[in-house]
Amino acid sequence: MILNQEQLSFFKVNGYIILPKILDPDLCEKARDLLWSSLPKETNIKREDPSTHVGPFIENDLEEDVTNLRQGYKWQLRSIGTDQLMIDLVYSEALQQIAEELLGKDTLVKPKVGGKTMGQHGAAWPGGPVDPALDNEGARGIYATLPYGDKEKEPDFCHSDGHPFNLSLVGLIDDVLPNGGAFKVWPGSHKRLYPTFQMQYDQPRIAYYEHLPSYKGIIQSEAYEEEIKKVMEDTKPVDCCGSEGDVVLWHHRLAHMAGHKLFQQNETCSSGRLYKKRLR
Repeated sequence: MILNQEQLSFFKVNGYIILPKILDPDLCEKARDLLWSSLPKETNIKREDPSTHVGPFIENDLEEDVTNLRQGYKWQLRSIGTDQLMIDLVYSEALQQIAEELLGKDTLVKPKVGGKTMGQHGAAWPGGPVDPALDNEGARGIYATLPYGDKEKEPDFCHSDGHPFNLSLVGLIDDVLPNGGAFKVWPGSHKRLYPTFQMQYDQPRIAYYEHLPSYKGIIQSEAYEEEIKKVMEDTKPVDCCGSEGDVVLWHHRLAHMAGHKLFQQNETCSSGRLYKKRLR
């Protein structure tokens, strides 16, 4: 048993848990290299010069392809989600053992090296995201946020994911200081939001149709909209900062958001969703 009873109880009550030094440091370094190598050769962003990391992305560095998205302050490299490196990083033996302690032994869908990556399938594409993880056979990818610089901090605004899965993880592949742009969660929100959903794992949605481009997206219940507003008003979020290799495990109905990056340092996160062979 990797998780002790105190950790299991914490997860049950709060809907998340932060586990230190779970990811392989060598793989974390290689993952960072992979992210930086995805920039165009003519990029204005120089890895060794933090002053060039401040967002937003300039026009020459923008990328609309959802498998390698660079827009505003957002950088999401999804095309590498089923590379061997990412499978080894996110689906390590230790992480799978931990997940099985929460979900049940021999219940997980196994990742597929060279399989389908996030952003290539689903009723919402190319108008998404609505089904961003549909048919994803590996990790979601590597996510980063460019430093805000002089940009004013935006208010926190949480959400819950709309596609079906059982357990999610965010792994820090670099050190992340408070307000470093990693990940925020609203403790206990999973218990409050779960009863407001019309389906146990999925959500009703309007698929993407080219002749109806404005009619697409997840259909939230009125109860959900009211409860998540209350969550933002009465619950203090937790900024999941930490060290390289730390992992945040979180419940599939937990309210969360990407963190704000208020200083000039470029940390990154890997992200994955874990599925049982049968969603039940």
